[in-house]
Amino acid sequence: MLFLRRLVQLLTLVIQSGWWGVAPSPTDEGALRSGHGEHGEPGHQEPHKDTYSTFASEFLESRHLSDDGYPFPTAPPVDPFARIKVVDCGVTKGCIRYGKPGCDAETCDYFLSYRRIGTDVEYEMSADTDGWVAVGFSSDKKMGGDDVMGCVHDDNGRVRIHHFYNVGQWAKEIKRNPARDEEGIFDNNRVTCRFKRPLYVPREETLVDLHLSWYYLFAWGPAIQGSITRHDIDNPPVSDRMVSIYKYEDLFMPSTAYQTFNSPLCLLLIVALTFYLLMGTP
Repeated sequence: MLFLRRLVQLLTLVIQSGWWGVAPSPTDEGALRSGHGEHGEPGHQEPHKDTYSTFASEFLESRHLSDDGYPFPTAPPVDPFARIKVVDCGVTKGCIRYGKPGCDAETCDYFLSYRRIGTDVEYEMSADTDGWVAVGFSSDKKMGGDDVMGCVHDDNGRVRIHHFYNVGQWAKEIKRNPARDEEGIFDNNRVTCRFKRPLYVPREETLVDLHLSWYYLFAWGPAIQGSITRHDIDNPPVSDRMVSIYKYEDLFMPSTAYQTFNSPLCLLLIVALTFYLLMGTP
């Protein structure tokens, strides 16, 4: 009996080991994959998947993307300075251009726009310079005793808005700066800026109320270490008449190079010379 019992145990072990070609059960296959192979070799184990990594990959592979391919909530990059729109001149804002006929905010020697926004006035300025651009509010078309707002390009590449007061022919910087929501850029050898200023201010010598009409003084020039120097031209342009922020106009002022041909005397001489050439000498 003991012999038969040992024989049965031996046959059972042989069958379980698979030596007679008996296929292992699905349970045994799972054990082989998760444990060891047929000959005691380590079986293949499924790698452990990190829950967060799996979620991140599934999220990026899903359709949770914008049209530009950015996963939400990341937004596509935007232009830090919105270009000045000259198509709005004379419609939703007033503009003054100085330079070549037909020039715009990027080609005029000097450009200024203004518009009312609530209790503020928004100004946009641009000039062909690497230093500074400014506008002054004057009561007599002359430099001296004027409230001035200027945009200055410093050595770090930034454009900052400053407040000045003209003392004679010299611009003194004033610490009290009424500007807010400042923006500025230096690009293509042009200083361009945008800022808001309150329509009404407490009475002070260096600040004027913008709800009143003023002559506008236009100036631009070089800067040294963020400080303004003398303007580029000896006689900076001045608006022909007082400017009201309640009236949106699109005004053009020809620069010196184009003023000669616009004078009545010059036109008369051109007509006379043309007539002389056509008729010939007697």
